[in-house]
Amino acid sequence: MTSRIAAALATSVLLAQSPGAGWTPLFNGKDLTGWRVVGPERWVVDNGTILGEGIHGKDGFLKTEKTYKNFHASLRFKCETPNNSGFFYHSGIEEDITKIRFIQVEISSAIGGHTGGLHGDHTPELKGKGWIVWPAPELEAVLRPFDWNEMSVSVEGNRIRTRLNGVQMIDFTYPDPRNTDGVIALQIHPGKLSRIRFKDIFIRDLTVR
Repeated sequence: MTSRIAAALATSVLLAQSPGAGWTPLFNGKDLTGWRVVGPERWVVDNGTILGEGIHGKDGFLKTEKTYKNFHASLRFKCETPNNSGFFYHSGIEEDITKIRFIQVEISSAIGGHTGGLHGDHTPELKGKGWIVWPAPELEAVLRPFDWNEMSVSVEGNRIRTRLNGVQMIDFTYPDPRNTDGVIALQIHPGKLSRIRFKDIFIRDLTVR
């Protein structure tokens, strides 16, 4: 582990309240107001957290009712089982999985799973691009497997930045995104019986409407 990563981990402060002025909560800590469950998997509020559970081994999403274009977001996540999840944005999540479109910031339970990287840019017509950008290999170790992690996502036009536990994972200018607006969603990955928790989810909407 490099000294830069070690210093960032030592000084990282996990969020327990709003990051500051202009930020609003996406999760009130009590219920799923402002969110909608898509798919057959289980999403509940448990001990002040959003708990996602894979029951049927299929894709499961919890999506916002509002759409977002340019924004800063902050959240905490904890994988309780070996699994794969994601923070989706600029997305259109439908019950018919063949009709969803999305860009995904990866969340993995494993070091080396490219948490904080960018994946997808799927559309029903053009399908998906797969991986768009990974974090540098030496940054993968900042993940805390099966513990709480702090993530931030900044989307300003074509520039996307992610941070994990105080360390910048990517700073990427995307030349030709297919998806440029849409909902935010949390994911339960298909094919695995998994448990993942989220809390302290805040957003600063930068789009003038």
